[in-house]
Amino acid sequence: MQQSWAPSIENDLRLLLNEWDPIGVADDVQDEYDCLLALLLQRLRGSANQREIGEFLRHELEDHFGLDPAGLRPEAIAARVLDWWKAASKADGIGSA
Repeated sequence: MQQSWAPSIENDLRLLLNEWDPIGVADDVQDEYDCLLALLLQRLRGSANQREIGEFLRHELEDHFGLDPAGLRPEAIAARVLDWWKAASKADGIGSA
């Protein structure tokens, strides 16, 4: 069963992924990384840590997008995503931060 998330949560996460923009297309294609939204939110809701989020992003870069993750810093965006999640969880009561 797929989790339904508040549009603001998905939009905020989309903004973070578009700022990271490992492919370099977010200025033209705002939904390029939407395939990651539900999977990331499930992991965040399940209390995944920075290493787990970073490994997930590294895997997606390689296997889904066909990119070499070297230089794309999936661990750095994982830290930003977790910081955002902790703040959003406290503000909205959405997670277990």
